[in-house]
Amino acid sequence: MSQNLTHDFAEIFPDEVVTHAHVRDVPLPYSAGTMALITLDNGLDHTRPSSFGPKGLAELDAVLDTVLARDDIAAVGITGKPFILAAGADITGMPRITMREQAKEIARYGHEVFAKLDDGRKPSFGFINGLAIGGGLEIALNCTYRTVIASAPAVAFSECFLGILPGWGGTWLLPNLIGADGAVRVIVENALNNNRMLRGPEVQPLGIADATFEGADFLERSLDWAGQVLSGRVRVDRPEIDRGEAWDAAVARGRAFVEAKLHGAAPAPNRALDIIAAARTCSKAEGFALEDDALADLLMTEEFRAGLYAFDLVQRRAKRPVGVPDKSLARPVTKVGIVGAGLMASQLALLFARRLMVPVVLTDIDDERVEKGLSYVRSEVDKLAGKGRISADQANRLKASVTGSTDKQIYADCEFVLEAVFEEMKVKQQVFSELERIVSPECVLATNTSSLSVTTMASKLAHPERVVGFHFFNPVAILPLLEVIRAERTDDASLATAFAIAKGLRKNAILVKDAPAFVVNRILTRFLSEVTKCVDEGTPVDVADRAVLPLGLPMSPFVLLQLVGPAVGLHVTETLHEAFPDRFYVSPSLQRLVAANKPGLWSWDAQGQPYLDEDTKALLEQGDRPSTEEEVRERAMAAVADEARRVIDEGVVAEAPDIDLAMLLGTGWPFHLGGITPYLDRSGVAERVCGRRFLPRGVASLPV
Repeated sequence: MSQNLTHDFAEIFPDEVVTHAHVRDVPLPYSAGTMALITLDNGLDHTRPSSFGPKGLAELDAVLDTVLARDDIAAVGITGKPFILAAGADITGMPRITMREQAKEIARYGHEVFAKLDDGRKPSFGFINGLAIGGGLEIALNCTYRTVIASAPAVAFSECFLGILPGWGGTWLLPNLIGADGAVRVIVENALNNNRMLRGPEVQPLGIADATFEGADFLERSLDWAGQVLSGRVRVDRPEIDRGEAWDAAVARGRAFVEAKLHGAAPAPNRALDIIAAARTCSKAEGFALEDDALADLLMTEEFRAGLYAFDLVQRRAKRPVGVPDKSLARPVTKVGIVGAGLMASQLALLFARRLMVPVVLTDIDDERVEKGLSYVRSEVDKLAGKGRISADQANRLKASVTGSTDKQIYADCEFVLEAVFEEMKVKQQVFSELERIVSPECVLATNTSSLSVTTMASKLAHPERVVGFHFFNPVAILPLLEVIRAERTDDASLATAFAIAKGLRKNAILVKDAPAFVVNRILTRFLSEVTKCVDEGTPVDVADRAVLPLGLPMSPFVLLQLVGPAVGLHVTETLHEAFPDRFYVSPSLQRLVAANKPGLWSWDAQGQPYLDEDTKALLEQGDRPSTEEEVRERAMAAVADEARRVIDEGVVAEAPDIDLAMLLGTGWPFHLGGITPYLDRSGVAERVCGRRFLPRGVASLPV
């Protein structure tokens, strides 16, 4: 371990996969001299990006000292193994950091190592040859010049998404390179917008890279460009940074964005904005010192621990769902059927055709509905082609692969048929009965029901063992969660086939036992019904709606209800009330709202602000027992804790992390909460309501 580190980080990072810094001398063209080219490589395949723990930093530190001391080289270059520059800090040991001094030392050492690329001894070149996230991007920013490959899939600062900030130079360097406006966008806004990443062609226009090159010869072209820069054939001119009112305006915009997103729920984005604000006038040393202190503070927060837990769920557990039969049992699927041609069915048809690249057939009760569904698919394909997401040839193949009919006989040679018809048990049972007479005995029959019993749906079939639930979340092309429901008689082969298809669709599937509304809708409906009950008791709508905003949820309850649709919300609530009448409240006000065909509680003014119009207000029947915001929040989270515990105890999912994964991927529940259960544990709600925690102490929380 480096002498520059005083703590024993070998114990904190016992499983570090060391990213090695390999050096080779490269003669540059145009008589520009020799470059010492450093290649970062952890020795693993491209699915395991290189990252930096203490040993990796120490090796890079020693290599930089050696090459920068050489008189026979003209420049230093740094790049990565194929397709990857680096993914930043090794976060595997972060949960073991127990003292702020340890956190600050890691921050300070990263600064010390990376800053050697910009210490003035040699010009340095960062060749972004693929993925560059967090510390990977900071390595490049510490260089004098940068190139980027056009095919780079992800260039980003994800730190604020996880509850920290770019702490190895990024928060000070980026605004001083591209200005505060772009820095706020990349560091804060992109991170909080579901961790949006820049793609290769977006990097240079922002000013992050000085040149963009395409193709397998990216490195050769970058080296040629470096030779031109060093020989004076190419001059790198960067626009002057506006350090006036525009800087303050960008920071103010960022603060307003953070408040609208998080309502003060997590400290990291505002700490990042503090440093961006200071970067307008402070020196690099002062800026790096601010980053050291901020990173040390944030690494010790509960929000960061919850963010790490959530990140691990999405990166690991989502890819290895618990309880799934062996994949060798899955049957091949060469043709898919979709029953229905409405909006949801049409979205599904396009998704299956695009991801599985197999023929997809859909039906409906008349030609007009079928044609409407096919027209939707064709128009969406044209949009994808127009945005350059697919080629003209791919667009033509996609359009040709989705066909429709009013005759269900077209399903005869399908191996997987998914119904997406009206949410009514008798209708779905009839559909399955008709399908069973047409398809082969091995064909898997799936239902996209959001709340109905899959077991009951399959109960009248000769082969109920081939029926599974396949619950997507809308919009299906965007939300990554898929609840795969095992009914009482579903067999392993059908279930394995369903999970294989989910993987082919690039969805994160979780295994759920057949139970009313499954996981996400059950917990979310319990949450919404408690807030709605508060309104019916007399709480003003605006008070109830903003009560849970301090949690940093993606939207307020009644905005969510508007997005889902009151009719859908009422249907799910009534289904759950029928199953659990003591816990799920059906609001008379919501029933009247649906009967009046209202899109929701809120109307919106010209400024985009919600208000309660007089017609809607007249539909509400309220009592005289209003609750405060705090009381609404406490009641809502107590209801969530109670329902989550019941879901686990009933075996609907295997463990609490499956609930958290479902809420993260299916509803956008914040990473800084870790899903639901870490927050319920941390706030004491779990023990107060359920008598016990959901997770062991130290998981998704500070070590004890």
